[in-house]
Amino acid sequence: MVLSHDIGIDLGTASILVYIRGKGVVLKEPSVVAFDRDTNAIRAIGEEARLMLGRTPGNIVAIRPLRQGVISDYTVTEKMLKYFIQKAVGGRALRRPRVCVGIPSGATEVERKAVEDATYQAGAREVSIIEEPVAAAIGAGIDIRKPCGNLIVDIGGGTSDIAVISLGGPVVSTSVKVAGDDFDEALVRYMRKKHNLLIGERTAEEIKIKIGTAYKQAEPEVMEVRGRNLVTGLPKTVQLTSDETLEALKEPAMSIIDAIHGVLEKTPPELAADVYDRGIVMTGGGSLLKGLDLLIEEKTGITTMVAENPMTAVAIGTGRFLQFEDRFIKEK
Repeated sequence: MVLSHDIGIDLGTASILVYIRGKGVVLKEPSVVAFDRDTNAIRAIGEEARLMLGRTPGNIVAIRPLRQGVISDYTVTEKMLKYFIQKAVGGRALRRPRVCVGIPSGATEVERKAVEDATYQAGAREVSIIEEPVAAAIGAGIDIRKPCGNLIVDIGGGTSDIAVISLGGPVVSTSVKVAGDDFDEALVRYMRKKHNLLIGERTAEEIKIKIGTAYKQAEPEVMEVRGRNLVTGLPKTVQLTSDETLEALKEPAMSIIDAIHGVLEKTPPELAADVYDRGIVMTGGGSLLKGLDLLIEEKTGITTMVAENPMTAVAIGTGRFLQFEDRFIKEK
């Protein structure tokens, strides 16, 4: 097996990560595509396109072809996948790669087929589809083949996937359309309502990363936020505290906790006991929100920890899944 011919892709709403066997995560770029409305030609993909979000002239549109973890624009997704696979592999590939793609656990058969077809069209020789919480568990270093329950909470950009995994697959799982993007939207709404300030997606994300919190902090942090005053229409700067972000982010954070409760309620008692002993493992970019692990621990009474590399866990898991499959076939 030639190393560069096994690729794992975390097909995220916010960003796409590509893992190559033997090399690790080689590419992490926003899943944004900028194209010209007049000619339908793609102008930029990835980071270059993200910088254009909200800053383009009328004829150039920057879009996210994936909405809540699934394909909303098939043609653009196919072109984007082709671009990322070629960029990751470079000009060295003599044969087409085997590709494993992570998708949300709530994806329908039609959505799974769309991802599979788009990946084949992008140049894959063989395509495996894996549910994100299973990939996240593998990427977080959990041996999922053992007969014991592990609860994974994978909070991405568009969806949060929660699953109890045992013997290589999800026993109970759910996928809720509340995740990182909803945290951003909650901050945009809060700034509009409380401060009469209009801010963009990128500013909201910056607030979330710098001072956003889901749990009361001993030392509140402060940040200057610039936007447009909705009353005067002029630029304005306000001081925002982390306590205010706590208020703004309460609703989406509680939606995720309700989903965790829902999964725990449906979990068979033996596996629930395992989860209580082993704790909850969080992955995905959304798990990095300050205090979210503490809030989950407080509301469930179960030890909660963030995986070592939460951002790359799904990508690493998709890549390792192909090795896992190979080993499984050999053992059979």
